[in-house]
Amino acid sequence: MKRLFLDAFLLIFLTIASFWLILSLKPVQVKIMCYNVQHCVGMDTVLDYDRTANVIIAQQPDIVALQELDSMTKRSKFHYQLGELASHTSYHDIFGKAIEFDSGTYGIGVLTREMPLSTRSIALPGDEPRLLLMVEMKDYVLACTHLDLEEEPRMESVPLIIDEAKLWQKPFILAGDFNDSIDSPLLQKITQYFTINSGDEPTFPADEPNERIDYVASFKNYPVLTIESMVVADTMASDHRPLMVKLQLP
Repeated sequence: MKRLFLDAFLLIFLTIASFWLILSLKPVQVKIMCYNVQHCVGMDTVLDYDRTANVIIAQQPDIVALQELDSMTKRSKFHYQLGELASHTSYHDIFGKAIEFDSGTYGIGVLTREMPLSTRSIALPGDEPRLLLMVEMKDYVLACTHLDLEEEPRMESVPLIIDEAKLWQKPFILAGDFNDSIDSPLLQKITQYFTINSGDEPTFPADEPNERIDYVASFKNYPVLTIESMVVADTMASDHRPLMVKLQLP
């Protein structure tokens, strides 16, 4: 009887252990939005945090890479714009200051549904200083950037981004406004090390898009599968349309 009890207990234990092992091996999927918000001023030149936030809320991303954000500037009436969006969406906010601007600062940011594990940023080249902002989540790292308008500093940024990606022992997702087309020397260099996960739809300008300059890409050291990619058909909240990409992590 004692042996039967032990055998039954062992069977239950192994069943539960197998169940949790299966759960732990289930692929993780993440929904990423990349959005140049033009300091929350729409195509109608109206500053509207509700409108920008509603674009995000409608898509329910897990994490959002944002470009062109003011923080406490005169033109934004001394509002912390990323905080406004975080308040409207109930996400956590991580701001990356690129420059001092208009009595405040200006840069990029990330909104996360879950609390991030860590954050880090490095400077990138540019006539206007640029930034790479890393936000570490449990299963991946999201790196947000907005590359320079000039080709030379854009090209100089690539080795710095690659070196940063190599530091992380988990999938490294790069999202941002690259200010360049898919057939450019910049993208040819990036795609030696990164897979472009976003689709080929144009994102700029928002009212009649004809340029593809916003991207989501993954470092090839940890192959990532694209489940879905789309450009959100919003024509008013910013001068860019947002990208939505659903990825399956290794």
